[in-house]
Order: sequence, then C-alpha cells, then structure tokens
Amino acid sequence: MKRILTLLILSFFLSSLNFIRAFCQTQNNELTNSPELSAMSAILVDFDTGRVLFEKNSHEKLPPASITKIMTMILICEAIEKGKLKLSDKVIASQNAASLGGSQVYLKENEEMTVEELLKSIAIASANDACVALAEHLAGSVQGFVYMMNQKAKELGMLDTNFVNPYGLDAEGHYTSAYDVAVMSRELLKHKLVRNYLTTWVDTVRDGKFGLTNTNKLVRFYRGCTGVKTGSTDKAKFCISASAQRNALHLIAVIMAAPDSKTRFNEAVRLLDWGFANFAMYAPYAKDFSFGKVRVRNGLKKEVSAVLERDVKLLVKKGDENSIETKTILPKEIPAPVKLGQVVGRIELIKDGKTLAIYNLVASEDVEKRNIFDIFKMLLRLEM
Repeated sequence: MKRILTLLILSFFLSSLNFIRAFCQTQNNELTNSPELSAMSAILVDFDTGRVLFEKNSHEKLPPASITKIMTMILICEAIEKGKLKLSDKVIASQNAASLGGSQVYLKENEEMTVEELLKSIAIASANDACVALAEHLAGSVQGFVYMMNQKAKELGMLDTNFVNPYGLDAEGHYTSAYDVAVMSRELLKHKLVRNYLTTWVDTVRDGKFGLTNTNKLVRFYRGCTGVKTGSTDKAKFCISASAQRNALHLIAVIMAAPDSKTRFNEAVRLLDWGFANFAMYAPYAKDFSFGKVRVRNGLKKEVSAVLERDVKLLVKKGDENSIETKTILPKEIPAPVKLGQVVGRIELIKDGKTLAIYNLVASEDVEKRNIFDIFKMLLRLEM
C-alpha cells in the first residue's frame, strides 16, 4: 500500500512539474515571442536600465576574441577622463607591441603614435598591437594592465570573466560570458569620448597614410547603430556586441560562438529588431522637472520646488506607454531648514492600478530656517 501511495505521489509531482514547465514556457512565449538563434550564447539588454530582455546560455564561460577590447577601451577612457592620459600624448611602440600578430595597424618598434590614433585603431580596426602599446604605456606592462582589467571586471560584477591579455587572442584561462560582455558594453557606452570612434565606418592614421575600416558592419548598415565590437578566433568562433538606439530605447545585443560571420551579424540584427519591435522606453520627464511647490514652515522662503531627482526611464512592452498614469505625492508642508537635493516627495508610475516605478522628488534649493532676528525684521516690516 505504501509503495502504491509513493508511486501516486511521485506521479502527481512529475505531472505538476511538467505542467509548471509548460505554463512558464507558454508565458515566456506569450510575453516575448523570442527569436531562435544558432549561436551558442546570446543576450539582449536595455542600456539604460540593464534589464535583460532575452538570454540564451548567457552565463556560459566562453573565449571572447576581440570583444576583450571593450574592457581595454574602458580603462583607456577612464585614464583620459581622470587626466592620466591625454589624446595628444605620444606613445612609443615596444618590440612586444610590434611583434604581435592578428588584426593590427603594423606598428614598428619605436614608432610613435598618439593615444587618440591608437584608441581609434582599437575601436575601428581592432588593432592588437595598439592594445599592447597603450597597455604598456598606461600600466608599465601588459601584465599590469591585465591586472587592472580583472580588477575592473570585479568592480562591475562580472563574475564569469577572467582576462589573460588585452586583445583577445586565444589563451588558457581567458574567458567571459555574454552577460558579462553586455555589462562591460554598457560601461563603455557611458564614455562619450569613444562613441565617435565606435560609430566611424572609415578613418585614417599616420597623417592619412594608413586606412582604418570598422570591423562592425552594422555601423554602416543598421539604423541607429552605436557600437560596439566584433571578434573571432578559432576557439571563440564569431562574436559581436552590437548596440543601437531608436527614439529613447537603447539596446545591446551580444552574440557569442556563432558558426560564421554572416550568422553573427544576422542574429545580432534579429535580436535588436525583436527588441525594438516588442519594447519601448517610457521617458516622459527629465531630471529637475518640477511637480509643484511645497510650503516650508519657519523658512526664509515660503516654499520650495519639488523636482525630479533623476530622469524617468521605464522599459515597457510596446504600446503600454500610452496607458501609464503619473501620481504625484507631496506633503502640504515641510519644516525648515531644507537642503538642496533633500527628498520632499515622490511620483508613482501606475498602470491598471499597479505601481510600476517610484521616483523621488527633491528640493530644488536650500531654504534656511528663520531665527529670532529674521522674525524681528519681519515684524518691523509689518508695522511699517
């Protein structure tokens, strides 16, 4: 009897599990109608929110080829923005840089190039030798630069990643995942400095004597493309991190281990097209937009404006942006003193009675508290 009961319970459990799986799959298909991809790993992410819209084996650790250079460019951009490097700085190529194979701009030992020329060569032409030249110039050695790369990866929460070199040629222990590539792509795109290079189709270095052509064909052929990087080796196969922006929606698609170059580009386009067809960015208000005034009790000023702490950006299914309501919540009065940026209220974005997001409203300025002398002055004015 116990055996029969056990079998019945087990049968019920398996049936329930299958039902749950089928239900979840149905829900996902209804929600996303996601594309079929042949690449081993892929992901689609919203740039502004970091929300994952699609993924396939996104945490699979794989060799990234030249997509590695996204991290290299992040560190170079940070160094420029912090004043450690200037675009006009001269970099002398070492024998190590000059001897590197793969995609390159054919640096010669002791040849001088500016930081800007080398950065362009990486972003546009995927030059391995330019990576080594800048790595050695900034960190003193390739090993020192790789250490910086891995430290930055940890800082960004890239748990599937370990770098061994700054250019991406196959090496033992050199790997990342589609998810982590999306993370570092988001980080790179925050640096406006490099965006111009990422979206340049052709350019030159060496006073126009050496031409650069972008390895990312989507820069020329995909509307709204904003970057970022391609890569291919025998082990990595064909990879790409591709970003594009249309209206307020900015997407990043990562394809790893595609069987050939054409598939890599086609599947990146398929992911981006699907994202733009199914999602929209609801962005009705910008930072510092005022939602009214709040009375200040015992303040030198009677009221203060309540403004948005940050831009309102909410990723929604396409079409839902037309049915979102904004609810403003402000107190009748707040006590002085009030500090610039102090939270004084909030707005709620609501759809069908459900709160989708909450954004803080903050004071637009300082309001000092009245003291006894201020009160005395006010009384004198009233008497006059």
